Amino acid sequence: MSAPMPGARRKNILILMVDQLNGTLFPDGPAEFLHTPHLKQLAGRSVRFRNTYTASPLCAPGRASFMSGQLPRRTGVYDNAAEFASDIPTYAHHLRRAGYTTCLSGKMHFVGPDQLHGFEERLTTDIYPADFGWTPDYRKPGERIDWWYHNMGSVTGAGVAEISNQMDYDDDVAFQAVRKLYDYGRGNRDQPFCLTVSFTHPHDPYVARKRYWDLYADCDHLLPPVPAMDYDAHDPHSKRIFDANDWRSYSITEDNIRRSRRAYFANVTYLDDKIGGILHALDAMDLAGDTTILFISDHGDMLGERGLWFKMTFFEGSSRVPLMISDPDLPPRRIDTAVSTLDVLPTLCDLAGIDMSEILPWTDGTSLVPLAGGNERTAPVLMEYAAEASYAPLVGIRAGDWKYIHCALDPPQLFNLANDPHELVNLATDLAHRDTAAGFAAKVAAQWDMAAFDAEVRQSQARRWIVYDALRNGAYFPWDYQPLQKASERYMRNHMDLNEVEDSRRYPRGE
Repeated sequence: MSAPMPGARRKNILILMVDQLNGTLFPDGPAEFLHTPHLKQLAGRSVRFRNTYTASPLCAPGRASFMSGQLPRRTGVYDNAAEFASDIPTYAHHLRRAGYTTCLSGKMHFVGPDQLHGFEERLTTDIYPADFGWTPDYRKPGERIDWWYHNMGSVTGAGVAEISNQMDYDDDVAFQAVRKLYDYGRGNRDQPFCLTVSFTHPHDPYVARKRYWDLYADCDHLLPPVPAMDYDAHDPHSKRIFDANDWRSYSITEDNIRRSRRAYFANVTYLDDKIGGILHALDAMDLAGDTTILFISDHGDMLGERGLWFKMTFFEGSSRVPLMISDPDLPPRRIDTAVSTLDVLPTLCDLAGIDMSEILPWTDGTSLVPLAGGNERTAPVLMEYAAEASYAPLVGIRAGDWKYIHCALDPPQLFNLANDPHELVNLATDLAHRDTAAGFAAKVAAQWDMAAFDAEVRQSQARRWIVYDALRNGAYFPWDYQPLQKASERYMRNHMDLNEVEDSRRYPRGE
């Protein structure tokens, strides 16, 4: 059994995960214009990783990689309907083996019958389906699956609402998380906990409550820094994204763009409120002093830059995410070195004092603890994408100032992010950068067998199309997680002593 190394302190772990939060809005914690007092306070005591990249810019593959520390080709979670196999170790498994109690409140977009993946307890169901219904099909290039593909209605319909499907979900996620922290504070403190709280905002639709919407009436950032480009001016993959999002059926006005970005920023503030309540509960239960807090997103959102929305691309707005780690043993600072969501698993295990020799065979990531302590990191950041809006896998490498993107269908892309932060000048065919491009092409060839990768994705898709069709024919037994509450163990029941219940459920105890 994995156990903490001798002398290691068993800190609690609180993971705060959000969905589709653009990492360029977190240059050093939240951008100044964002109304996020709680996240700014958290940033002030955190190691802030300015250049963090998702392993895959889509929910399910990005989250499976975040939890396992493995790239999508290794997990087999290529898209939002690919099964996350039960035999893949996650940080929840590693921490649980080491004696942690592990709990999830919120979204993780697990597909398949295993809806726990190492968590002992799950407080909510997921917001998205657990079956194979959202499987893309590379055999039919250009096909749009209307009932679940993104479309631009999220942009044209942006605005104000008091309640929505996503608010229903995140209100419950936060409520359940706070209740669980109360239970941890009142319970046995000898066993450390790892609580993952995972929200679905600020993911589109771009709909926000009025009290948050009103905060951004005079915001100077309601138009993207790079305006929309003509369709023909885009690279081939971006064109596929436009087509997948059914852009021809919508007329996007400047007002639509302003309202979408305004609602998005408003929902970042909504999340800040929820996170503030969770951090208050952590502090009120005297847990904050010995708890590691990690804040992260699964991927970003292009937010209208270049005319692109949502994710599915390796451009900065989609692939870059915020990452902040507040830990009693890590002095706050900003780190500009590029890192990955793949690094979260080994980092959590390192911070928990788990023997890292047991972790390294199961991860494509690297612990960030040495980097946070001042050591250098030379390992490049790797990304993969093999879902809708592509008909062959895309791979990306971020190393130093450079980003390189490869797809067998498309010309390569090479950007110098120091000189060209908005990735407007493709240097892949520039003679002055021929050696750099050739070096990255060699790295791609060494890292990936692209033909085999493509064949694996296509085989997975074809299998799932058959299985999904079969399982929906006749009696249907869904895999969606059903949270159970034992009513006979809640509040006061007659097998309990009322005096003991009232005393033990109060924190602090009576004077």
